[in-house]
Order: sequence, then structure tokens, then C-alpha cells
Amino acid sequence: MDDLVRAHTRLTAVPYVPEIRLHLAPAEAQDEVFGLWERTGGLPYWAYAWAGGQALARHVLDRPELVRGRTVLDLASGSGLVAIAAAMAGAAHVIANDIDPHAVAAIALNARANDTAVTVRPGDILSTTPGEDVVLVGDAFYDAALTGRVMPFLLRTRSAGAAAGRTVLAGDPERACSYLPRDRFTPASVHLVPAVLEDVPYKRTTVWSLRDRIVM
Repeated sequence: MDDLVRAHTRLTAVPYVPEIRLHLAPAEAQDEVFGLWERTGGLPYWAYAWAGGQALARHVLDRPELVRGRTVLDLASGSGLVAIAAAMAGAAHVIANDIDPHAVAAIALNARANDTAVTVRPGDILSTTPGEDVVLVGDAFYDAALTGRVMPFLLRTRSAGAAAGRTVLAGDPERACSYLPRDRFTPASVHLVPAVLEDVPYKRTTVWSLRDRIVM
């Protein structure tokens, strides 16, 4: 897995978060997504710095008090960008979760490239209730079925940790296919993020904070 990730990516500074370098597919070779898809049997989410993840990583790095000294879960981590940002911001322990074995390899490579400690947790954890203080999720609301599984996970996280001040943040770009239920969230910051494989070169992207309860 490591060899495939290295062979099809370059270690590159993330446009909106240049403090972090990731193994990314070259921006000038966007057709590579289809080649990687054929080779790996799945969309290579791990090979690109998606807008939601970039905004969320920037938000965490600019506000390190959100994660400093706390345990953090980066759900559907992809490249590991958000997990690495949390580790750089001073989190006590960072877990990056993804179901794609290629993402698992990419996260480990990227964490080492940035000299950060990130524990990779592979597999589907959406039926569990995490025990981390902070849950971060970027770009996971582009599909209705996936949103239908992610939201109960996040709500269980929030309700289980409300008394202890547990935090849930989501990075979500403005897309026609966004299924993020905005009535459940409060906007925390807004970003104009350089984006690849999108319909425009920059995406307006919001970092959302999950509310304790629905506001009518």
C-alpha cells in the first residue's frame, strides 16, 4: 500500500494549510483520479486535500485551544490532514479513522512526513459511540446514505459527552450535493478554500459546530 501511495503522489504543501505537507496526486494531473480508481477499486479520497478538510484543519490550527490536551477523533480521515492538524495544535492523542486501506497507508505516511503522532484506526466505526473529547469530520456529507449513518454517530458522541463539554466540528463546502443538516449545527468559521476536482477553483467552505439540541 505504501508503495502505491508514494508512486502516485508527491509530497506537497497543502494550499490552504501550508504548514502541513501531504502525499497528494499532482494538481496538474487531475485525470489521475480515474487511474487510481481503477488500480485501487475505490475513489482515492486519500490523494486529494478536499475543501472541507482544508477548512477544518485551518480552523483547528488557528484555534489550538479546541484540541490542546484533549483526545481527538478524525472521522473518515482520508489523507489524514485534519488529524495531523490536531496533533500539531497540541492534542494529547489523535486517532484517524478510515475504511479504505489505501487511506490507512496514506495517513501513516503523511503523519510521519509531518513528524506527528497519529494513531490509525481502520474500519467502519459508525455503529459505535466514541470516547474522544473532540470529533472532527470533513467532507462526509456529500451523499445522503453516508450522512444518514454519520449523523447518528455524531449525535451519540455529542449526547454522551455533553456534560463533559465534548466537541463535534464538521467541515463542509458549498455543493449542490451537500446533505449536512444545518438545523443541527452552528457556523463556527467560513473559508474560501483552493479546491481540486470541484466545479470552481475556490470553494466557500464552512466549519460547523454540532449543537447540543435543535433550535426551532
